[in-house]
Amino acid sequence: MIKFVYMINRVEGMTLEEFVDYHRNHHAPLFASIPEARRYVKRYTVSHPVPADGYPSPGYDGLTEIWFETWADHDAFFGSKNYKELLNPDESKFIDLDSVVVMVTEEKVVI
Repeated sequence: MIKFVYMINRVEGMTLEEFVDYHRNHHAPLFASIPEARRYVKRYTVSHPVPADGYPSPGYDGLTEIWFETWADHDAFFGSKNYKELLNPDESKFIDLDSVVVMVTEEKVVI
């Protein structure tokens, strides 16, 4: 399993509440609506910071995880017409693309 973790911040002028609402209630359903998501993506999550006393302030406004079984699935998803024409243009409406940090991982379950 290949996992992509995207640390994201909101575009300038958007409140955190607007960002979270857009990410959860517009972009995530749009993502889930394309056939390539159901065909190639094994897991897709969106997460946002919550108050946590005693912990540092979050460095990002959100986190997205996308899991693929293979690199071929990754390539098919991101190379698809639906991703390029629907999802990719939508990202710049709420994500500061210059601030995105990506980590590609393989999970090792310890417990």
